[in-house]
Amino acid sequence: MALPTNEQVTEALRAVIDPELRRSIVDLGMVRSIDVRESGKVEVVVSLTTPGCPIRSHFQQAVASNVAALDGVTEVGVGFDVLSDEEKGNLQQALGRPGGLPEGALAAVKNVICVASGKGGVGKSTMTANLAAALHADGHSAGALDADVYGYSIPRMLGVDRKPDVNGERKIIPPTAPAGIKVMSIGFFLERNAAVVWRGPMLHKAIQQFLEDVAWDELDYLLLDLPPGTGDVSMTLAQLLPQAKVLVVTTPQPAAQSVARRAAEMAAKVDLEVLGVIENMSGFTTPDGQRFTIFGEGGGQLLADDLDVPLLGKVPLSERLREGADSGVPLVLEEPDAPASQAIRQLARGIVAATPQALPVMQAESPAAPAPSAPLSGTELPVVSA
Repeated sequence: MALPTNEQVTEALRAVIDPELRRSIVDLGMVRSIDVRESGKVEVVVSLTTPGCPIRSHFQQAVASNVAALDGVTEVGVGFDVLSDEEKGNLQQALGRPGGLPEGALAAVKNVICVASGKGGVGKSTMTANLAAALHADGHSAGALDADVYGYSIPRMLGVDRKPDVNGERKIIPPTAPAGIKVMSIGFFLERNAAVVWRGPMLHKAIQQFLEDVAWDELDYLLLDLPPGTGDVSMTLAQLLPQAKVLVVTTPQPAAQSVARRAAEMAAKVDLEVLGVIENMSGFTTPDGQRFTIFGEGGGQLLADDLDVPLLGKVPLSERLREGADSGVPLVLEEPDAPASQAIRQLARGIVAATPQALPVMQAESPAAPAPSAPLSGTELPVVSA
């Protein structure tokens, strides 16, 4: 069988995208060398912008899989070096960023967790707000990004009603909720309860900005409240955050479980790991101890078994949990001993046990943020425009 040429290998590498710069590593000049050996082994050296790049595993897997698909390839070796200062300068000019390559506002965020569902009404936002509060209460720094642009609700659930500040470098400073959680949402830039009427490209730009232009600084966990379904926002996040993990929220009824499976299928198609399943509204217990399975029973376990991931927990249907979401005080903080609070705190501990605590998810060290200036006003965002 004929061996592939260097040109064929180069074409295969055009499918490898830098998730931060959103360009092919070939177009970015990051392919240092290609060596096709008579044995069929292909050696590829990729140049990174920083030696400690935590997404190097993304490049290693993508290069290996795309090159291995070529006829005649028996083995793929992937090596790395670092762009020189001159090469970085040339790349900055090519990208139209003479001020420097993006250093990534998520540089110091250790874990990004996307909270997803196949349909609305399953309590996904309530889970996001309370999980963030539970993680913070257990000593982990946490943030919450309201990526449900059309149905934003996280600011209300966490009791934040002030607009963000912006610092001298035009980085948005996320407000901190009374619970100690950093929060960002499109709702901060709109009149109260205003509708968002945007097409897909505008959603992409807004989410990109909330990831790149918000000074999240050091966080153990950033939780993203995704919109229901598998639309534009989910695809954007998969492109920008290839190492994020997904939690799937469902109710116990089989119909909801079958719909929630679509969110997991979306994650699989874009190579995001599903961390586990949360079953919300798992049952209602009356004050005298009677239990009613209002939304059915067993859907969470069925979904977890189907996906071969753990069922991280079952959260009972709770009026107090709903009231806390409306008042802006998460139940896990207001009534930590309530059954729903205990279930969510156990969920948070399961997330901690399943996620690393050492490496950030993005590329470079985050620069120290200068003191904030005046708060943003009206619908002003530094970059996003219609």
